[in-house]
Amino acid sequence: MTPRTPDAAPHATPLDLGGRTALVTGAAGGIGRACALRLAAAGAKVRAVDRDPEGLATLAGRTDGIEPYVLDLTDLDAAEAAAVGADVLVNNAGIQLVRPIEEFPPDVFHTVLTVMLEAPFRLIRGALPHMYEQGWGRIVNVSSVHGLRASAYKSAYVAAKHGLEGLSKTAALEGAPHGVTSNCVNPAYVRTPLVERQIADQAAQHGIPEERVVGEVLLRDSALKRLIEPAEVAEAVAYLCSPQASFITGTSLTLDGGWTAH
Repeated sequence: MTPRTPDAAPHATPLDLGGRTALVTGAAGGIGRACALRLAAAGAKVRAVDRDPEGLATLAGRTDGIEPYVLDLTDLDAAEAAAVGADVLVNNAGIQLVRPIEEFPPDVFHTVLTVMLEAPFRLIRGALPHMYEQGWGRIVNVSSVHGLRASAYKSAYVAAKHGLEGLSKTAALEGAPHGVTSNCVNPAYVRTPLVERQIADQAAQHGIPEERVVGEVLLRDSALKRLIEPAEVAEAVAYLCSPQASFITGTSLTLDGGWTAH
């Protein structure tokens, strides 16, 4: 993996979420964990959703204000119920499989779209009545550069992220009269277990050694030749929840190191 850069400056965006409830999916690790900690530091009560109880327990032990919520997002009714009363919703949970389309298991394709597109729809659906009633809400969908560009061997992931972009824009248009914003954050490759786990698959599909995957595959199209740190993504999420971002809705905040500049 590439060398780490210094962590993003802690709490750089002025943000006070005291009295607010934030729900973060995929909160046990990676980007979700960083978002949960960042929003808790801003004073929010964080409903940390994940199917990993041990990871959630470790997260909750890091700071006050985090409520572990063990949930498999393929249970769509439970996902919608979990979002009731949320003021801030961060749709972050994701899964990945790297395979050519002709070898991609249909059941995995279905699961990826369920977790990464249908579950966000149900979570938004559950959260909106409360947000509308109070005239304020923030929806942040952790998309990806793959919500804007495609890569080979990632049909399910790319399809889900492209769909999430459309869902986010629709929520922005409907939510605007009610004080609710909806945006995507679009990182390139982040230093997370999700990325690390796909290196062997990428090596197999591209026919190269694993040690060449980061430079030749993951960072090939990035002008900045490093992975993003989870804290950097969390700071972008925090910014979209801040008063300074109140006029930003229906857009995609791209953190891709210049990938989409091509």
